[in-house]
Amino acid sequence: MSEDTERPLWTPDPRRVAASQMVAFRDAANARFGLSLRTYRELHAWSVAHLPEFWDLVWDFTQVVGEKGARLLIDGDRMPGARFFPDGRLNFAENLLRRHDEQTAIVFRGEDKVSRRMTWGELAALVSRMQQALVASGVKKGDRVAVMLPNLPEAVALMLATTALGAIFSSCSPDFGERGVLDRFGQIEPKLFVACDGYWYAGKRIDIADKLKIIAANLPTAGKIVIVSYLGDAAAIAKTLPRAVELDAFLAPFAPKEIAFERLPFDHPVYILYSSGTTGVPKCIVHCAGGILLQHLKEHRLNCGVLPGERLFYFTTLGWMMWNWLVTGLASEATLCLYDGSPFAPDAGVLFRYAEEEKINIFGTSAKFIDAVKKSELEPKQKFDLSPMQIIASTGSPLAPESFDFVYQSIKPDVHLVSMSGGTDLAACFVLGDPTSPVWKGEIQAPGLGMAVDVWSEDGRHIEGERGELVCTKAFPSMPVKFWNDAEGQKYHAAYFERFPNVWCHGDFAEWTPHGGMIIHGRSDATLNPGGVRIGTAEIYAQVEQIPEIVEAIAIGQEWDRDVRIVLFVRLKEGAALDSALIERIKKQIRAGASPRHIPAKIVEVADIPRTRSGKITELAVRDVVHGRPVKNTEALANPEALEFYRDLPALRR
Repeated sequence: MSEDTERPLWTPDPRRVAASQMVAFRDAANARFGLSLRTYRELHAWSVAHLPEFWDLVWDFTQVVGEKGARLLIDGDRMPGARFFPDGRLNFAENLLRRHDEQTAIVFRGEDKVSRRMTWGELAALVSRMQQALVASGVKKGDRVAVMLPNLPEAVALMLATTALGAIFSSCSPDFGERGVLDRFGQIEPKLFVACDGYWYAGKRIDIADKLKIIAANLPTAGKIVIVSYLGDAAAIAKTLPRAVELDAFLAPFAPKEIAFERLPFDHPVYILYSSGTTGVPKCIVHCAGGILLQHLKEHRLNCGVLPGERLFYFTTLGWMMWNWLVTGLASEATLCLYDGSPFAPDAGVLFRYAEEEKINIFGTSAKFIDAVKKSELEPKQKFDLSPMQIIASTGSPLAPESFDFVYQSIKPDVHLVSMSGGTDLAACFVLGDPTSPVWKGEIQAPGLGMAVDVWSEDGRHIEGERGELVCTKAFPSMPVKFWNDAEGQKYHAAYFERFPNVWCHGDFAEWTPHGGMIIHGRSDATLNPGGVRIGTAEIYAQVEQIPEIVEAIAIGQEWDRDVRIVLFVRLKEGAALDSALIERIKKQIRAGASPRHIPAKIVEVADIPRTRSGKITELAVRDVVHGRPVKNTEALANPEALEFYRDLPALRR
């Protein structure tokens, strides 16, 4: 073991640990149940062994607004089927709108084009007017409100107005193509559709009027279409669409008044999220208000230490579940810092400049962004005052070990780096940060409290120090209520419980570390299997990302000679060439940093790499194209034209 892997990259200050909400929660558990828990590991073990008591304490500690009810958990040994707080009643929006004062609730930046602020009182007033307008439009409990917006304050207010009524909120970002939007919203038959008049990206004005005409014509259940002004064209666009109205006109008849919060059962639906759709029409994943609220409060308050008034930022769009995670920060009375547009316009420092100017405390982004900043050769700590920043959170894909180094060497040496992994399926995290323990290079620190996470072998055995399937062996509150249009629950069961009965199998390839943390090696359904040896693609990317000439890469397993061989596709920096010297350097890096088994049989240059709308590279679609199989849903891709680079490649015929 090398010297730098024997030492943690970060160790929390003992005073910071003692003052943390995690320690306060542990002490509350000790006091209530007569325990003597000392460490996070002990607290986690107790939380999964005593699920009803644990989630009961989370409810009380985070001061959930609502009635808990007598029963805490029924059918707890069934997945699916377990029900948390079956007698409980709450309203999601009521828990997020606890304040109505003149402190800042939301800060918004739209690249360098728009800058706005909204107080808690202004947010509540806007939510009230929106709620009244929704009611006047016939929206009621259980109806769906579908939203295609940039990451605007109006999107947050619409979500709150919708969920205050007990209606169901569903969103995507305006860069989706019309087919991608209709594949999602067409399934859920919204009562109301809300869209923008366009958006800014990389300094360019993106008009979507023609796309809106197609979408509007194919959402017949939407009795009204509301256009939000971002470019200044909303009123003009609304005149071209049947049933359409500009937002200001939609709200004009209504003055702010007290918001009506209808308290509903704990498992009443709050959101419909969507699978990526690379293997077919996206699955519509229905999440419940109580489960999402408890999970996010736990993660924000305990794992991230969010306090009232702190600045919470995550770079996300409305097409990624991290938007839903971000906005629940209001329930901890945090100030939300929203950003829409390119994270590299006008330069690689734009988000760090935002963090400096707004004194952001929790800075959330993706592993891809951190790697891109590293490749840009920007040294944020040299250019920006990031002293208020306590946490840098990363998710979306595995964070490479070298990116851990980059954060501590070039962004902020004393920050708590919180690598997280979970997903749309649970709208929360299985593994994430622990503010009381060290950060080790390349490792996610710990399993989430109340989450019975494990790594299993192919035959369903617990394994350590080996790669296997990420599973959760006990129920948790944010398990989906159901999939939309899946009356018998067959799709739901097949998605998570077909592999191991009554055990959630997440589809990630994972490994426990000696420190009790976890490494995610990529999706198990995209796992490479040359010679029968399972290899996670993330292990290859972690090495390739260190080579300056490579902008990004994607690896697949190609069926070849009655086996599987690894093929690595690379996109190069302008001016670089995939010559024999570079190929040899790539192989040498992979051999040294991973193993000889990880070395690709073929390395091929491509002009672009296909990715989903949420920015994830899509190995399965590339694999299908290489093997001559149809890609079932190219509308799930942000750049489906990139697939053509992989079709009938001569290099893959030999």
